[in-house]
Amino acid sequence: MSYTKDIEALGSVVGAQSTWNDINPESAVRMRLQNRFNTHLDIAKYNAKIMREDMAAYDADTSKYTQSLGCWHGFVGQQKMISIKKHFGSTKGRYLYLSGWMVAALRSEFGPLPDQSMHEKTVVADLIRELYTFLKQADAWEMNHLFRALDDAKEAGDEAKQKEIIGQIDNFETHVVPIIADIDAGFGNPEATYLMAKQLIEAGACCIQIENQVSDEKQCGHQDGKVTVPHADFLAKINAVRYAFLELGIDDGVIVARTDSLGAGLTKQIAVTNEPGDLGDQYNAFLDGDVVESAGDINNGDVVIKSNGKLLKPKRLASGLFQFKEGTGIDRVVLDCITSLQNGADLLWIETEKPHVGQIAEMVNRIREVVPDAKLVYNNSPSFNWTLSFRQQVFDAWEKEGKDVSAYDRDRLMSADYDSTELAQLADQWTQNFQRDAAREAGIFHHLITLPTYHTVALSTDNLAKGYFGEEGMLAYVAGVQRKEIRQGIATVKHQDMAGSNIGDDHKEYFSGEAALKAGGKDNTMGQFENN
Repeated sequence: MSYTKDIEALGSVVGAQSTWNDINPESAVRMRLQNRFNTHLDIAKYNAKIMREDMAAYDADTSKYTQSLGCWHGFVGQQKMISIKKHFGSTKGRYLYLSGWMVAALRSEFGPLPDQSMHEKTVVADLIRELYTFLKQADAWEMNHLFRALDDAKEAGDEAKQKEIIGQIDNFETHVVPIIADIDAGFGNPEATYLMAKQLIEAGACCIQIENQVSDEKQCGHQDGKVTVPHADFLAKINAVRYAFLELGIDDGVIVARTDSLGAGLTKQIAVTNEPGDLGDQYNAFLDGDVVESAGDINNGDVVIKSNGKLLKPKRLASGLFQFKEGTGIDRVVLDCITSLQNGADLLWIETEKPHVGQIAEMVNRIREVVPDAKLVYNNSPSFNWTLSFRQQVFDAWEKEGKDVSAYDRDRLMSADYDSTELAQLADQWTQNFQRDAAREAGIFHHLITLPTYHTVALSTDNLAKGYFGEEGMLAYVAGVQRKEIRQGIATVKHQDMAGSNIGDDHKEYFSGEAALKAGGKDNTMGQFENN
């Protein structure tokens, strides 16, 4: 973009209209720049290209992995991206994650619900739309500060400062970044998945994550009782998402295929198979059961299939679900992932029970034997006890090396008694390096934390409530919140400005000139926070 040339171009348009005498081309250009994306479908197109470029960069250099945090409200996502720009100067490689868990727990009209796809289907698209509305407002807010600074430089006659600010305007980096959106198990059959995917894409999603659990039996990936579907069922939903992207003109939309097979020991149905060794037959080969020797081995209501040249009576629970053989989880994961990538998925998500680079790499290396550029989105889940897990990993590594670990009780390693020990310090280093190590050794392109802001809001609210309603009183807010906002340069300290008060004032001046009644006068208390 070119601020100066855009003003000249729009000046010609305005000048050609004899009745537009009160329209200032520079003001109109400013409003255009504050609204870079006219529709949320434009956002999806823009960010799909960004993600594809990031994926290619990672393929060339694994240190170029990407990251995100799960956000359950537009304001939370907005503040996250403002903070990233403030601290790192760029949003490159930083996304947002939309967690189905947080939608169920925090956004349903039914109130808090478990992560079982019981919330309203429209709420996922509503949250995507809300997140992008807040991110667009962050663009408008930051641009507005640049415009005001430019006006101040003009008034002071400082041409060098004017040039500097115009350069910042011309090279402005948007807060609008990719969202990886959780569509759970697709909310029904493939047609329902297609309709839902369209909603998500129209709200701005360039990337949709879908899992291979049974839609009406869906469980949180870190809870028991997960039930998977045959590959044909899952691939139909991947196709449905792809058709939704193509229908809406997002030819490079990204699909993340998630497998819960590592922790899922059940399937709802036996796969359809037409010949030995086909995909259905491979799925059924994992079923636990008894070989049928004679008709007398078959009881009323039993299901019998032919597998590996023999008749097999799969084990069926009282619920009607069928059971997989123990110890087949990794093999099922590998088959799931290869099949998904060979049938239209772009990225993988393997839900694991612990954050262990070696375990993840074992599966990824097997997948890459067939699909060399396979790469993962990985859940750095708050469901893991990260402290205990990494302390135990260090303990196990030391024990394997023959190092004396008698000073440590493996089952009690979470205890604060160990915080200052060599083991705990090394475990913290491993935790700190986990994303870098996993990106390099285990094919993880994108690291996310599903629901971190759920926990941060609870923690900060607890700290404030403890002090404010206790002996600290108002000091709890002043010392624990406002003073830190001021000294850390948190934009929300001027909450009126953050909510758009200054933008509104400037618009009033565009529309009404000197007759505008503005909110930002001498009695505006935001002035107390200037130059702090």
